[in-house]
Amino acid sequence: MKKSVFALLLLIGCMGTTLAQTFKSQDINIEYERYVLPNGLRLLVHEDHKAPIVAVNVWYHVGSKNEKPGKSGFAHLFEHLMFNGSENFDDDYFQAIERIGGTDVNGTTNTDRTNYFQNVPVAALDQVLFLESDRMGHLLGVIDQEVLDEQRGVVQNEKRQGENQPYGMQWDYLTKAMYPKGHPYSWTVIGEMEDLDAATVDDVHEWFKSYYGAANAVIAIAGDIEPDDVYQRVLKYFGDIPAGQTVERQEVNIPVHARDSYQVYEDRVPESRILFAWNTPQFGDREDIHFDLISALLSSGKSSRLYKRLVYEDQLASQVQAFQASSEIASRFITYANVRPGEDVQEVRRIMLEEIERLVNEGPTEAELKRVKAAYFANFIKGMERIGGFGGVSDILASNETYFGDASYYKTVLKYVEEATVADVQATAKEWLNQGKHVLVCNPFPDYTVSEGTVDRSSLPPLGEPKSSKFPDLQKAELSNGMKIILAQRKGVPTVAMNLMFDAGYKSDYLSKAGTASLAMNLMDEGTKNMSTLEISEKLQMLGASLNTGSDTDISSVSMTTLKPTLDESLDLFSDVVLNPAFAENEFERLKQEQLNNIKREKSQPVPMALRVMNKFLYGENHPYSSPYTGTGYENTVTELSREDMVDFYQTWIKPNNATLVITGDVEMAELKSKLEAAFKNWKKGDVPSIKFTKPETGTKNTLYLMDRPESQQSVIIAGNLIDKYGDISEIAREQMINILGGEFTSRINMNLREDKHWAYGAFGLVLNAEHERPFLVYAPVQTDKSAESIQELKKELTQFIGDKPATEEELEKVKNNQVMALPGQWETNSAVNGSLYNMVKYNLPEDYYQKYDANVRNLNLSDVKKVSEQVVQPENVNWFVVGDKSKIIDKLESLGFDQIVEIDTDGNPVKKEMPKIPQEGDK
Repeated sequence: MKKSVFALLLLIGCMGTTLAQTFKSQDINIEYERYVLPNGLRLLVHEDHKAPIVAVNVWYHVGSKNEKPGKSGFAHLFEHLMFNGSENFDDDYFQAIERIGGTDVNGTTNTDRTNYFQNVPVAALDQVLFLESDRMGHLLGVIDQEVLDEQRGVVQNEKRQGENQPYGMQWDYLTKAMYPKGHPYSWTVIGEMEDLDAATVDDVHEWFKSYYGAANAVIAIAGDIEPDDVYQRVLKYFGDIPAGQTVERQEVNIPVHARDSYQVYEDRVPESRILFAWNTPQFGDREDIHFDLISALLSSGKSSRLYKRLVYEDQLASQVQAFQASSEIASRFITYANVRPGEDVQEVRRIMLEEIERLVNEGPTEAELKRVKAAYFANFIKGMERIGGFGGVSDILASNETYFGDASYYKTVLKYVEEATVADVQATAKEWLNQGKHVLVCNPFPDYTVSEGTVDRSSLPPLGEPKSSKFPDLQKAELSNGMKIILAQRKGVPTVAMNLMFDAGYKSDYLSKAGTASLAMNLMDEGTKNMSTLEISEKLQMLGASLNTGSDTDISSVSMTTLKPTLDESLDLFSDVVLNPAFAENEFERLKQEQLNNIKREKSQPVPMALRVMNKFLYGENHPYSSPYTGTGYENTVTELSREDMVDFYQTWIKPNNATLVITGDVEMAELKSKLEAAFKNWKKGDVPSIKFTKPETGTKNTLYLMDRPESQQSVIIAGNLIDKYGDISEIAREQMINILGGEFTSRINMNLREDKHWAYGAFGLVLNAEHERPFLVYAPVQTDKSAESIQELKKELTQFIGDKPATEEELEKVKNNQVMALPGQWETNSAVNGSLYNMVKYNLPEDYYQKYDANVRNLNLSDVKKVSEQVVQPENVNWFVVGDKSKIIDKLESLGFDQIVEIDTDGNPVKKEMPKIPQEGDK
């Protein structure tokens, strides 16, 4: 393998003490080979042999800025159309990728580019190249009126779903305010409803001919491959595709926003939000990169200026954010704050401007700038561990080649970060937070030719011989205090992932108050007896590490991901957080208020509204799982919590004999155990209470629980019943059964409500896993006027699945193959492996569970799936939860034959109906 980032990190680790360590752009390198096909197609190839997978990332240099006024949304609409099959592959693209074990499969569109990416087993490379080349060069024959209408409906539901979220109209308002009418960025990427309605088949054909030629595309391929071999394959499949029409590049066009403008709108949200935006330099400019640093100075980490002032100290805001929205011909610097209920919106606005002006007038400190630089480099390096997906190697290479004509331009960006001084950052802030400027660039067009086509496109190329996936061997140990250790050693990988798991979780609230576990675990990293929360945040950034504390239904955990060179100091910080939480009164009060605000926020969002009340009606109120699934509790229970409750939770559950540490990375067990014995030597064993689980009792079925959310553009439908606890049924059969019914894009439920009916952007089925009885759910956010019809379709799907339309051999083979072939990519990163270790501990899986997973899935037969289908899918026992505009949907819902319809509030309490007044004697 060629020089890698892993060797680089070892070099970085030797530069000196961690806190004095300086990242150097010249030390960071991604080896690649660049080829240009005769038709202008650019190919970038990166070798990485750590796993038998390959990432294929195709970028087209076309986005919404290439659209014309009145024809907005075409780039995004075409992204959807290109997933629908091509002239020589008449099938859904997701179907094909699922069959060959694809992971990280998606397509995205922004103002400047459209990309398609997937990770697949290396044996499937030819099939992916066939599919990508077929839709690049052989697409128009399948785009007819039916296909256009189908995907137009999907996109419009995506637009509705986005606008139905709190602050959902923010980007639309901001786009129109910042750019004058007619500017290429003056409309949103998703487009306007009327423009989408007006699009014709001829329009989309012309759009494809204009922008999807080979000369306007870049392919980045990374993984277990050889560059020259890949070039020959790409030439074979893509070489006969025409270069396409010449695309005129738009010049940099940064509008001068000469004076302050002010706009107010209303939305269904729990908090006021104040947002500021400035027009700034184009993507890749030195000052554009300065604004990434300015953003971090203001809002990245607890010691950042806006977070520290507004969230931590004054506690006027629940959230602050600053970011540089970089685009190709103009960018925007944006910062906003969510104002806590009851606080003064204008005061928060004043403080935001005060902090920004202080940064402009005084500049950052040397320590601040060093901290955000270290975090910038650490985030970039962590992305280089992955070959695909957002921020992975193929993504880095393709984006730099597309925008700058140089796949190595990331070096320039990193150099801008490294060279930035306090004076540079201050000068950039001073200039651009007041005015902007315009730059014009012109380059000559190159000449292109095409090569003779030799590909037989009558069928897909055969799959190559698949390479087997391997889950790391596990090592186990136990400390003298009873803490268990499970290590998955992976040599040569630069990150280390660890998770200290405690048998507690939200279920432990059963012995206290709802919301206790969530608040107590959130407090654990908010300061120790040795360090404040701001000091912890700063040290994490310097270490290139992240640390999280939290809970799920059954487990409370402290997790960390760090870099191998900083592991020792990271372990010191990790143990300090575990052993010495301060539970400071001021931090407790701050996070308690934050949790109360989170509850209010959940009560305003359609899906969390349903999740908060669901457990109460599935398990019954006197059950360890009956509290809100989100874990945040209720406003009255959280209000009653005290700091002493937090200390009591810690002293009850956070004990070494109740803990298992799962860790993945390039470490030796003997050395690791020695370090842990020293770090946790004063941590003593103790008694841990047990929680008794009784059989859930609700006494209801076929009941609809309705939550009124006036003016909702969609109704959220969640329906489900409880199934046996983990391990009491065949879990592998259950996984594949769910995939067939509702777990994958091409599952029955999604293909029905999204692809066939166009009533939803996505509809799925899933099991919310827990140690004991678990909910099996179907989920669909649908357009309001199709709420009742969607429920009927979901009922039909459930009934048929265990009736006259059970799972078929063809469906089972598809999901089995996808599951098996996706495994190599599933365990690409240490964090992913650690996630599987987490499941192994949580559900008490055998040590060889994942080593045998491949074979166990392959050996699964249809009778296994049908058996588990009858155990899981129980249409007669389903209860239904709907969040929507009652006035628009109740009449149809009442005709669906529910045993009862119960209107409930956001805490799950029945809404009292007003009783008619009984006339009294003497009334007129």
